[in-house]
Amino acid sequence: MARLEVNRLIAALPSADRQRLLEALQPVSLTVRQPLYAAGGPIKFVYFPLSGVYSIVSIVTDRDTVEVATVGNEGIVGISVFLGGRSTSDNAFCQVPGDALRMRAARFREEVYRSRAFRTVLLRYTEAFIHQIAQHAACYRLHSIVERCASRLLMTHERVNLDEVVLTQELLAQMLGVRRATVTAAAGMLQRAGLIRYTRGRITIVDRKKLGRASCQCDRTIRREYKRLLG
Repeated sequence: MARLEVNRLIAALPSADRQRLLEALQPVSLTVRQPLYAAGGPIKFVYFPLSGVYSIVSIVTDRDTVEVATVGNEGIVGISVFLGGRSTSDNAFCQVPGDALRMRAARFREEVYRSRAFRTVLLRYTEAFIHQIAQHAACYRLHSIVERCASRLLMTHERVNLDEVVLTQELLAQMLGVRRATVTAAAGMLQRAGLIRYTRGRITIVDRKKLGRASCQCDRTIRREYKRLLG
């Protein structure tokens, strides 16, 4: 299947606002682990993903980080800028390689003040993004590691629209907030059941329907909320 090459927030804008925004955006291609902003540092750019998946992680200790949210072509990386921040306590990086449109943070602020339609779309996205963070927190508490692993793989599959994605055990462990050995066991169970195939940092979705039945409902709940708020 082909990649999705559209950002839903930009697509939701009236044509005049969309055209003005596009004139200020620069296309970029992002690779695995490429940082987008770092905790404590200035957020210089806001990114509108066209494809790929981007991870927002919270720093727990000097050595441990936990993913709190992911962003695909439904949103932006740099929501703190919209909320008035110039830096953040989180890190953001590219999880699955893809393309994006980026805008300097200063210009982004100008566009937010200029366009009521842009503000409205971003407010709706912010509500959905907060819901995603809350849903992830509940998922950590209530569901088994196998259910959570299946759910996160489905969410990644939905965003990239590809059956095979580059996803290391280290990244998957960070997504799930567990140790690498725990991810190895969970992915192994899904692979033995014939739902995925995992080799050399690549995960292939073999049977999406069965993977859906093995997962918790969190990925679907999050998708419904984005659809309700953004269309």
